[in-house]
Amino acid sequence: MLLLAVLLPLARSAGAHTMMMTQVLVSFDEPGTVDVKIDIDLTLLLGSAEAYYALASEAPEQQREQIRKFTPRVLDNLQLFVGQHRLQFEFRDFSAATGQKSDYLDASLAKLSTFRFVATLPADTEPLKLVVPLGAQIDYPVAYTVQVPSAHVSVTRWLEEGMHESDPFSWAGRAPAATASPARRDSTGRNDSTGRGDSTGHGDSSRIDPDALPWPRQLALYLRLGFHHIVPEGADHILFVLGLFFLGVTWRKLLSQTTVFTIAHATTLFLSTYGIFRLPSRYVEPAIALSIAWIAIENVVKPKLGPARLAIVFGFGLIHGLGFASSLSDVPFPKKDFVVALLGFNFGVDFGQLFVIAVAFLAVGWFRNEPWFRRRIAIPCSLAIAAVGLAWAVQRIIFYMR
Repeated sequence: MLLLAVLLPLARSAGAHTMMMTQVLVSFDEPGTVDVKIDIDLTLLLGSAEAYYALASEAPEQQREQIRKFTPRVLDNLQLFVGQHRLQFEFRDFSAATGQKSDYLDASLAKLSTFRFVATLPADTEPLKLVVPLGAQIDYPVAYTVQVPSAHVSVTRWLEEGMHESDPFSWAGRAPAATASPARRDSTGRNDSTGRGDSTGHGDSSRIDPDALPWPRQLALYLRLGFHHIVPEGADHILFVLGLFFLGVTWRKLLSQTTVFTIAHATTLFLSTYGIFRLPSRYVEPAIALSIAWIAIENVVKPKLGPARLAIVFGFGLIHGLGFASSLSDVPFPKKDFVVALLGFNFGVDFGQLFVIAVAFLAVGWFRNEPWFRRRIAIPCSLAIAAVGLAWAVQRIIFYMR
């Protein structure tokens, strides 16, 4: 009954691959100014999904008027400072998220609206930083990217939940700003735009490129993102893992299936992320839903672990890996530690799967040796999982046919 209570809310969520986040892009394109693009889900700021949909559905004239009144609240939640000077932005453009009302009501779907601003840089050349005040009404994590096109610089930093300030970015000597003082070089030949580096190349963190962060920090960050992608965001992956669980609660069956599944989804995640092999979401998403139903139905009609079952799990794992890669299309990865970050994300996904299995085991694993376990628990739960998977498959096929 506990597991069924968990499955019912999951049935309402069909877009389980979306990673909720807020994106801030800062670009030093023109001398003396900075362009800012903010992609944000406005549900929290507006108070409800219905209010967000009403705003997005308004006529352009009424929408622009509402947005101009609403914009200061967005900027209060995402503040940019040069030193102690808060940048003052001039509103340039707004484009609302698109979709049906049901999309706005679905909490697992990202509905990002885009704000564009421009600001005049102050005379001083202190580092730039993003500040997210305590209690800010935004979705975490925040992907904060700074670009200096003329210097071929693009760096991304992450603010996870509980973080309220980014590492400072030293733009002096990089950005095409008339007031910027040129960066001097230390004895190692590296740019020291902070003005505080010594002859050994040591300085404060403001001049550290995210790609140069120690690999343990990169690994820890993407481990958490991968785990979050399963718990609580990955409803369909949770159901698939539960389908593997209900074949039989023995360590041999669980270890064999989860190992094969992990190898498979890791393979296509790497291939797809590197651009070697990809499939459009219109094929991947319905196939993932059907894989959930298939595994659950097989638990009922053919509850045996053998080469055929492992081959099926491997094949479905390949499909799920493509789903993981699709969800990461908008997630910035570091260039230097790309492999470390990707491994971290993949291990985070695996830890999320193990967490799901552990919870399921604590809920019903105590009764695995009872003669009524399969009849009263495994079969009803498998049928519930199959029903959800089939419902998702129909919903996704209809969605992609529109």
